[in-house]
Amino acid sequence: MNNFLLRIDPVAAVENSLGSGNIHRDILIITLLVVALLVLVAAVVLHKAFKTLIRVTMPEIELSEAASAKARKAERRERLKMRWNKLMGLRPLAEEEDLLIDHAYDGIKELDNPTPVWFMGLFYATMVFGLVYFSVYHVFGWGLNQDDEYQQEMLVAEKERQVYLASQANNVDENTVEIDNSAEILAEGKAVFNQNCVACHGALGEGGIGPNLTDAYWLHGGSIKAVFKTIKRGVPDKGMIAWEQQLSPGQIAQVANYILSLQGTTPPNAKAPQGDLDTEASVVN
Repeated sequence: MNNFLLRIDPVAAVENSLGSGNIHRDILIITLLVVALLVLVAAVVLHKAFKTLIRVTMPEIELSEAASAKARKAERRERLKMRWNKLMGLRPLAEEEDLLIDHAYDGIKELDNPTPVWFMGLFYATMVFGLVYFSVYHVFGWGLNQDDEYQQEMLVAEKERQVYLASQANNVDENTVEIDNSAEILAEGKAVFNQNCVACHGALGEGGIGPNLTDAYWLHGGSIKAVFKTIKRGVPDKGMIAWEQQLSPGQIAQVANYILSLQGTTPPNAKAPQGDLDTEASVVN
C-alpha cells in the first residue's frame, strides 16, 4: 500500500484535476449558447406573431380613427355654421313662424329679424371711436385739430420752400439771372453789399473809390445781367476784384438786385455820373 502511494505522480494528479475543470467549463458555455439560440428563435416567432396580429387589427383601427376624424370635422363645421348664422343674424326656415309680427299689410307679413351682430358691432365701435376722438382732440387737447395741423403744415412747407430756394439760388449765372425785387432778396443783397461793397461805393451807393450806383450812368452796363457779370468777373484794371471766388452765384444775384434797387435814390455827396446812360436800367428800375 505504501509502495503504491509512493508511485503516484503529483504533477499528473494536478493535470487530471485541471482537465476535468475544462470539461465542465465547456459544457457550461455550450449550454449558454443553446439557451441564447432558443431565446432568439422565440423572439423571432413572437415578432412574426405580433406583426400578423397588427396587420389583422389595423384596418379596424384605421377605420375607427377615420370615422372619429370625420365626426370631429363635421362637428367643427357645424359649430362654424352656427357662429356664422349668429354673426349674420340668420335663422333657419323652421323658425320662421316664431319670427312673424302680429300685423300684415295687404296680406304681406313681416318677420321680426334682429339686426345682425356684425352691424351692431360696427355701430357701437363708431360710438366708441367718436367718444375717443372728441376727448383726444376737443376735451384734453392731446391731438392737433384742423387749424393746428394747417399751421404745422404751413411751417413745414415754408422750410421746404427755403431749402428749395437755397438749392436753386446758385443755379444762376449772367445769362439766366433775372430781376427780383422781393423784400427777402433785397435784404440779403443789402447785407452782402454792406459787408463787401461799402468801402468803394459808399454806404448808400453814392460812390467813392468806385462809381456812383444810384444814377443811370454805367461804365459796364446797367442791366441785371451786366451788373451780375461785372460783380462776378470784377474790373481788375480799376482795382475791383472778381467776387466769384468769394461769393456764391446766389449772393451775386442778390447784391446785383440790391444795387439796381438803388436807382433813382438821391444820397448826399453823390459822386458825379460816370460812363454811359443805360436806358434799359433806367426803364427797368
